[in-house]
Amino acid sequence: MAATVYYDKDADLKHLAGKTVGILGYGSQGHAHAQNLRDSGVKVIVGQRPGGANYDLAKKHGFEPVSAADAAKQADVLNILLPDELQAEVFERDIRANLKPGNVLMCSHGFNLHFGLIEPPKGVGLLLVAPKGPGHLVRSEFVAGGGVPCLIATGGDNEDASFNIGMAYAKGIGGTRGGVIRTSFAEETETDLFGEQAVLCGGISELIKAGFNTLVEAGYQPEMAYFECMHEVKLIVDLLYQGGLSYMRYSVSNTAEYGDYRTGPRIVTDETRAEMKRILEDIQSGRFARDWMLENKAGAPSFKATRRRERALPIEQVGKELRRMMSWIEEKEVD
Repeated sequence: MAATVYYDKDADLKHLAGKTVGILGYGSQGHAHAQNLRDSGVKVIVGQRPGGANYDLAKKHGFEPVSAADAAKQADVLNILLPDELQAEVFERDIRANLKPGNVLMCSHGFNLHFGLIEPPKGVGLLLVAPKGPGHLVRSEFVAGGGVPCLIATGGDNEDASFNIGMAYAKGIGGTRGGVIRTSFAEETETDLFGEQAVLCGGISELIKAGFNTLVEAGYQPEMAYFECMHEVKLIVDLLYQGGLSYMRYSVSNTAEYGDYRTGPRIVTDETRAEMKRILEDIQSGRFARDWMLENKAGAPSFKATRRRERALPIEQVGKELRRMMSWIEEKEVD
């Protein structure tokens, strides 16, 4: 079934007239949402704790950041844009007691609401507006007169009113210029987690490492392995981004296209597809969410140890040296 898509004509900023929108967290998404809404004539307050770069950036952009509790007290519509693992704690400590009937609690990723880690009081509407792009793109496209497409979902009490507010919010950040697709908290959350784990982060990372190690173990130079299995991923991803699989295959050599058809199914096998289904089941059942929250409650020792180990991999060390040869790359090295 085709998705329902809404545009500028379907949204009206009047649904935010007289309301205060609170943006909790001035990070990647928060800075873009706050500035775009303000530029659209919406009253915006920012909740951001002092002492960090995000607080200073909010001040630089002309906001006077307040605490999470004060943002919840003042806002009619509150968007929690904090990391998933922090939201529930902040909600219980600073937000729940300050919500009033008729308020709308928002997110741009449904993790905490879908898995019941946040359960707002009765009379509060639930809303998701999720741009399908990073915050810097949400901001730059808005300034240029365009917009990043968004997803929208509603829940809780007064869903019709929440939907109208959500469409106004999406218009305020530029989303209705690109198009807004209606979804549900479950669909947004589960597809997002699956995409990250099976394809975009987990899948690609393991494929790159396996390819690099296969070539190095066969006696090829690590530098050659890096170029072929890591560096050139951007070339292919850019082509996919512009025109999908067909444009990528049109743009590469016939030899590469033939190798794609012949060899891809040997990498992603029936066993791989079965494991993908098990990954999705872990997400749908809440098992992944439970494990991630328990990991954080314990101080994330396994997560931090794995991060340290992965940053020390040979492919990472080789890459650091090779990227220094490429003046056109803006280096983003992590210690």
